Amino acid sequence: MIKRTLYFGNPAYLSKKDNQLKIELLEGNEANKIITVPIEDIGIIILDNPQITVTQAVMSGLIENNSALVTCAPNHIPNGLLLPLEGNHIQSERFAEQINASAPLKKQLWRQTVKAKIFNQALLLDSIGKESKNMKTWSSKVSSGDKNNLESRAAVYYWKNIFDTIPDFIRQRDGDIPNSFLNYGYAVLRAITARSLVGSGLLPTLGIHHHNKYNAYCLADDIMEPYRPYVDAIVLDILNKFPREEEITKDIKKMILELPVKDVKMEKEESPLMIAMQRTTASLAKCFAGDERNLLYPLFS
Repeated sequence: MIKRTLYFGNPAYLSKKDNQLKIELLEGNEANKIITVPIEDIGIIILDNPQITVTQAVMSGLIENNSALVTCAPNHIPNGLLLPLEGNHIQSERFAEQINASAPLKKQLWRQTVKAKIFNQALLLDSIGKESKNMKTWSSKVSSGDKNNLESRAAVYYWKNIFDTIPDFIRQRDGDIPNSFLNYGYAVLRAITARSLVGSGLLPTLGIHHHNKYNAYCLADDIMEPYRPYVDAIVLDILNKFPREEEITKDIKKMILELPVKDVKMEKEESPLMIAMQRTTASLAKCFAGDERNLLYPLFS
């Protein structure tokens, strides 16, 4: 079942009644209007206004249904993520398998991840008429643990060519447009990934490659890598539709928040990205358990 992504950018009071999210709008022409949504249908809620009140019953209900609650900073970029502590019926077993995963296994999983990421970046370049033969070659040559750092080499070429309307574009978290659009999209993707990892009984903190002690979502940052080109493609569409826009407007947020339901191809079948991510994290759990050797990642199209 496709879970809904709900975005709140205006003042609102969120409460719970009969397993329904009760939304009371507090501003504008719709002030005092009440909307209800079944909590079991919600995958992600994004809170982007300081005048939003959320009751404890709502937060508990979301957690019980493995929904992710995302908060945003004053600059409208997501800065917080609330996830369940328990998301799978055999969670302690999954934790043990993840914690005891060998270094060679993690290096092989990272090789598969980098290979898929570079190849998907190449396919996105193909879709906009850019040369990608070198990217595909690098993808085929990624070694265990990516010891030759082909991910970084590919990134230099990729970012130099992806936004041809922006001369000398540099990908930086605090850089010029469209960096803020990318940041927003990647934050949403991170929430989708972390939610799926928890649902698969895994710890989002323990990465297969990323290991920054200040990062609570290292594994999410690992697993989302091959999915990043889907965000990049949305940002390309934003630049084409709003070439002079420098702020993350309501229309731009709407385009980015379509990410969870964006169709992606996996094993010759198409499904919404959120469902594909669930298959990816389930395959990761099987790899940790020794039941599978390969991660399932989508093929950009």
